[in-house]
Amino acid sequence: MAAAHTHYLWFHTKNRQDIIDITDEVAAQLRESGIREGFALVSAMHISASVFVNDHESGLWHDILAWLEGTIAPWDPGRYRHNETGEDNAAAHLRSLTVGHEVIVPITNGALDLGPWQRVFYGEWDGQRKKRVIIKILGER
Repeated sequence: MAAAHTHYLWFHTKNRQDIIDITDEVAAQLRESGIREGFALVSAMHISASVFVNDHESGLWHDILAWLEGTIAPWDPGRYRHNETGEDNAAAHLRSLTVGHEVIVPITNGALDLGPWQRVFYGEWDGQRKKRVIIKILGER
């Protein structure tokens, strides 16, 4: 029988930028849903945040942040037209666009079907305020 389960995670990060492993929270919602086969959609509900799948390794997180800052979208408010509106977060929007705002994770035999080193992460690019992520689990019980 087809089923759906929805849950929201809320974040209010201490830092303006942060990377948070949310794999365990997604897995907990999967267990609560009772779904055995299907998909989990995990999506940032803000245009200055991301959800992505990658390795849980602090050196990589440093590299991701350095790559975004040095190459993709440096935090330099004066260089972006968006910031002429009074905002200073154009770089956060570009980082979200680059990293992506959602992932779909397969569910097999009641578990997230991730690769051996894969984890699900929330990337905060303009934090220090309340934001949310939706977890939508769809499939068969």
